[in-house]
Amino acid sequence: MADFFLHAFALVSSPSVLLLILIGVLFGIIGGSVPGFTVTMAILVVFPFTFAMDPVSGVSLMVSVFVGGYSGGIVSGVMLGIPGTPSSITTVYDGYPMALRGEPGRALGIGVAASFIGTVISVAVLVFFGPLLASFSMNFRPWEISALIIFALTLVAGLSNGALLKGMLAAALGLLITTVGYDRNSNLRFDFDLPVMSSGFEILPVMIGIFAFSQLMDNIEKLREEKTARQEVIPDISIPYGRIIRDIASQKVNTVRSSLIGSLIGALPGTGGTVANFISYDQAKKFSRHPERFGTGIPGGIIASEASNSAVAGGAFVPTLALGIPGDLPMAIMMGVLILHGITPGPLMFEQNPVLVGAIYASLLVGAVVMVLCQLLLVRWFARIALIPQQILVPAVLMLCAIGAYALNNNLFDIWVLFGFGIVGYLLWKAEVPLTPLILGVVLGNNLEQQLFRALDLDDSWLTFLTRPLSATFLALAVISVIVSLYQNRRIQQKTAINQ
Repeated sequence: MADFFLHAFALVSSPSVLLLILIGVLFGIIGGSVPGFTVTMAILVVFPFTFAMDPVSGVSLMVSVFVGGYSGGIVSGVMLGIPGTPSSITTVYDGYPMALRGEPGRALGIGVAASFIGTVISVAVLVFFGPLLASFSMNFRPWEISALIIFALTLVAGLSNGALLKGMLAAALGLLITTVGYDRNSNLRFDFDLPVMSSGFEILPVMIGIFAFSQLMDNIEKLREEKTARQEVIPDISIPYGRIIRDIASQKVNTVRSSLIGSLIGALPGTGGTVANFISYDQAKKFSRHPERFGTGIPGGIIASEASNSAVAGGAFVPTLALGIPGDLPMAIMMGVLILHGITPGPLMFEQNPVLVGAIYASLLVGAVVMVLCQLLLVRWFARIALIPQQILVPAVLMLCAIGAYALNNNLFDIWVLFGFGIVGYLLWKAEVPLTPLILGVVLGNNLEQQLFRALDLDDSWLTFLTRPLSATFLALAVISVIVSLYQNRRIQQKTAINQ
């Protein structure tokens, strides 16, 4: 294995391929940082350019976009309070408060460092345990994936900040939103006789509208005050490298745990970065000695989010390369690049094309290093977003959000969806309803419906969910997750009452 990896590393280290990796990482960072653009769209834009390339160059370019895109979401999440991609939602919870506190450089630095470590750990997992994970992921049929999604949905209890009932109602509303349009049997639901609603709502306009509007409307309200929090705190544009190293060192277990969660969930077909993001953040909160501090701007929350979503990049290659089963759309496009060059992913790929497999591993590692260098060189400029007056920043962000929503399908209706759900999100935020469970329901709703009905088509007995060991385990974890979250919420309320 060492021989073909060294050979592949030599190919990836050539000047032309390194230049492609640099371009791919930069484009991925930009794509991930623009709300609504996403990693998938960045990969789709780059995909045609690989047609005339050799396999190593084409794969290296695509992998670098993948790595850059997953780390790019931290920029808008920290600086604007708007997740650039669905897999960076929980980055906002602690990254944005830290930036508001006057430490955007620290928040971005922690996120970049965690992304790098997560990617490196995921590559190590891919290299040493790829075949084992591939065989394990074969056990995940519709029953197991449905149970895993249900487990992820139970995290609303821990992400509702004490408002459990409101959080559950918000999650139910999110699931309800995903039922608009055609169902799996081509029956129209909740379209209100409007043809534009027959295809349902796209996730990204809904997500951006709910997050962006509530945040931007809050900023507009602050403009009326004589002195806003942003004006009181002078942002620290410098990058405190020493403090970032201490922050990461103090969260060693959290970093490794979140990276492993991202690698494992990335290896499961049909899950992806969003599920890994929420589960790792929830686990970091559950294992913390001070769970009440999560959401106030602490390093542990940023590390859990960024390490997990970047680790998904390596884990997602496991089913794609070893089984020929892409877990999500970006991996399906990556598989298309391989097929385009006459390479068929599957169990024989490791024997027939070991150098190309090694090139993917090497591209992930080199891409991670380039990502860190690019982010640290540019982070000083990203942090200057905090100095832009709100009178200029708010309209500019709204315009970018609208462009991102329209570019998704070149559909004007998506812009109206963005603004409509923006108003809904703002009203819910004013009513102190947690928005995270709503987004979680929207993101996971379609997948849950598909997997649930696929399972019932194969076996119409609900008892199958309990007789299959893995699905029963995830359902048990869901129950435990709710109980632990209820206990933690009660403990936080008791501490708050004592402090008052």
